[in-house]
Amino acid sequence: MNATIRPYDPATDRGALWVLKRGFELGLGEGTGTDDKRERYAAKLDDAYRRDYLEWVERCQAKQSGVMAVVTVPLESPEAGALQSNQHPNAQNELVVDDQAIVGYAFLLPERLAYIWDAAVLNEIFVLPAARGTGVADALMDHVLEVARGQSLPLDRLVLDVDRKNERARAFYDRYGFDHWGEIVARDL
Repeated sequence: MNATIRPYDPATDRGALWVLKRGFELGLGEGTGTDDKRERYAAKLDDAYRRDYLEWVERCQAKQSGVMAVVTVPLESPEAGALQSNQHPNAQNELVVDDQAIVGYAFLLPERLAYIWDAAVLNEIFVLPAARGTGVADALMDHVLEVARGQSLPLDRLVLDVDRKNERARAFYDRYGFDHWGEIVARDL
């Protein structure tokens, strides 16, 4: 694997991040709930959500460098084959930056938000399906752990939310020593 982890750059990476974020959101409802779960996640992905999400990411990145990272691979690498499998109509154009393919990202909340869970919080990690199993997700997780270890935290731990039914994700987190710690419950407002 010839991947590079680098900080998110809003000047060049906004389009790519949005393509990946859509994949993350649509993947949340895939195989882990009823059809309405996927529909609910898809319905929120409008222009206003896009604008607000990208602005929020940029505010977080401005507060602490490295909390939003992207992973790039050379265009001729097998991991870049993920571009052809993406369903977004402009994915190939948006995922290519400086002759590199952006195939994933990780979003660790800034240190100032550590009191949400008294810990570092991995908000999102996503790799395009065709780049999974190539070491790209491991490189992202190693980056997240490094940045989290540098945060001043109430408790030295990293937390994240994962659907119990997402066996692939749970196996990935199990490899990194994550333990079931609690359960998030939710209700409609």
